[in-house]
Amino acid sequence: MANIIGAVTTSHIPAIANAMANKAEETPYWKPFFDGYPPVRKWLNEKKPDVIVLFYNDHGLEFFIDKKPTFAIGVADEYHNSDEGWGIATIPPVTGESELSWHIANSLVEDGFDMTICQEMKVDHGLTVPLSLMWPGNDYGHVKVIPVCINCEQHPMPQPKRCYALGQAIGKAIESFDSDMTVAIFGTGGLSHQLDGEAAGTLNRKFDLECMDKLVTNPEELTKYSNLDLVKIGGAQTVELNMWIAMRGVLRGKVTELHRNYHAPISNTGAGLLLLEHEMPK
Repeated sequence: MANIIGAVTTSHIPAIANAMANKAEETPYWKPFFDGYPPVRKWLNEKKPDVIVLFYNDHGLEFFIDKKPTFAIGVADEYHNSDEGWGIATIPPVTGESELSWHIANSLVEDGFDMTICQEMKVDHGLTVPLSLMWPGNDYGHVKVIPVCINCEQHPMPQPKRCYALGQAIGKAIESFDSDMTVAIFGTGGLSHQLDGEAAGTLNRKFDLECMDKLVTNPEELTKYSNLDLVKIGGAQTVELNMWIAMRGVLRGKVTELHRNYHAPISNTGAGLLLLEHEMPK
């Protein structure tokens, strides 16, 4: 079976890519954020996962509000970045992994998840920023990526408990795949933030840190929240926590926290980083 070796959580705000493109990592504003990443990069370079299953949300580029799947999975061999108007140079395409993607897609449908299966799709900063963060210089072409997109923009949105169940079903599918490949899971987005409206600029550092603790020790506690709870506690875009919750659902074996960082605000966001090592159950 395929081996799930660990997981990473990270913010994916587009300003990160802009900071990297402008070589601003060492400026006072950005340094506390970027200083958290070298240990995670080191782990990834040492472990060399064959595949990344990456939970993210599309911000209206591939899926606009007129057509918004609850859950979508890419099964393509390659994914191209869609420009978002930040003036950033075009980055290399992302390499897909179609065989495992199709295996997961079929398994999810068998388990009652009505996935939107994308044989072609463009990906935005939700997916590309985490890859650029982990492999600076956009040097991510060697690793294959399976995009799993969760609706966090257009109501009705899936609740935390459903996102956790999705992660569990994906973990089951990976474990049943007849291969010795190694897989890492990325949960991206968040944490607390609201980018518009009267409550723009909302952050809840205490809640963010509690969520990071619970993701390690007791993730099912987080499934007791509703999306409305998350909006009230941390702002409208705090529902992006659902990608972290889905990631954690994949890991059903022993989980060890190797590294964490938290800094806020970064682009009006509570930016958290976790590195979790995973021991597959026997």
